[in-house]
Amino acid sequence: MSFFSVDNLSINFGGIKAVDGVTFDVDKGEVFTIIGPNGAGKTTIFNLVSRIYQPTGGKLVFDGTDITNVPPHRIAALGIARTFQNIELFTNSTVLTNLLLGADIQRRTNVLQELLFLPGARRQEIEVRERVEEVIQFLQLQRYRDTLILGLPYGVRKVVELARALSLSPRIVLLDEPSSGLNDQETELMTRWIARIRSELGITVVMVEHNMALVSAIADRVVVMNVGTVLSQGTPAQIQSDPAVIRAYLG
Repeated sequence: MSFFSVDNLSINFGGIKAVDGVTFDVDKGEVFTIIGPNGAGKTTIFNLVSRIYQPTGGKLVFDGTDITNVPPHRIAALGIARTFQNIELFTNSTVLTNLLLGADIQRRTNVLQELLFLPGARRQEIEVRERVEEVIQFLQLQRYRDTLILGLPYGVRKVVELARALSLSPRIVLLDEPSSGLNDQETELMTRWIARIRSELGITVVMVEHNMALVSAIADRVVVMNVGTVLSQGTPAQIQSDPAVIRAYLG
C-alpha cells in the first residue's frame, strides 16, 4: 500500500473542471513532484489535500486512512504540513514566534491545563520549544531567530516558511513552488534543504515546482499535469523525453 494516494480526484468550479480524474501514488520517503503549465491544477491538488477545497469526486488516502472528508483543522494533526506559493507568515512576529505557532498544532493539553500551567502543560511547552530549536538549527536560522519576518529578505522568508512546516513534526510535507522567486544560489540551497529533509529527517516530500534543474536533482518521480488531467508519470529523465510533455510544457 502506498503512503499517500490520490485516486480519481476531481473538482469543478462552476462548469470548469480544475482537476479531472487525477490519480497517483506516493511512496514513503519519496520526493514526488507535480509539474505542468500554469492553470494545470497543481496547487488545486494541494488545496484539496489541505481541505481548503472539497473534492467533487475521488478519494485521498494518507497512510491507510481516508482523509477525503477530514475537517481542515485535523489535517496538520495527522502529520501533513504544507508551504504556500505566496509566503504566508506573520510578518510582525519573529521567526521563533512563527515557528512556535506552527508547532502549536501538535499540543495535546486542554484549556484548563494551559491556563493553570499544570505539569503536563509545562512538559509539553518544553517539548515544543525543543522541537522548534532543532528545526532552527537544522535549517541554520539561528542568526534570524529573534528577527521580525518583516525585516528578512525574501529568500530567508522562504526558508522560514519551510521551517514552520517542519515544526509541525510532519510525516509528509507539501511544498508549493519552493524555488519561486529565489535566485540561483538560493535555489541551490533550497535543493539541499529538501534533500536533507528526506534523507536525514525521513519526511516524505510532495512538491509543485517549475524549476526543472531542481526537479532533476532531487525528485524520485514526477507527474505531469495539463488542463487538470495527468499527462505523464515517470522519473525526471523519462518525463523530459516524453514527446507529449515536450509539446505541452517543456517546449
